[in-house]
Amino acid sequence: MSNVEPLWTVEDLSVFLGVPVHTIRGWRTKNYGPPARRVGKHLRWDPAKVREWFNSAEAA
Repeated sequence: MSNVEPLWTVEDLSVFLGVPVHTIRGWRTKNYGPPARRVGKHLRWDPAKVREWFNSAEAA
């Protein structure tokens, strides 16, 4: 079996960051927040990229 971590949904991201889904959607309209990718019509986040974004935001 592969050790690849599954991509996160907006709900997964919301739980990880401890912010409402509505906030994440608002961030996207302002080009803020961790980078997302479209998979078909769905937004998905790479957990490694989210952690990278989170750790770099801490230094700012």
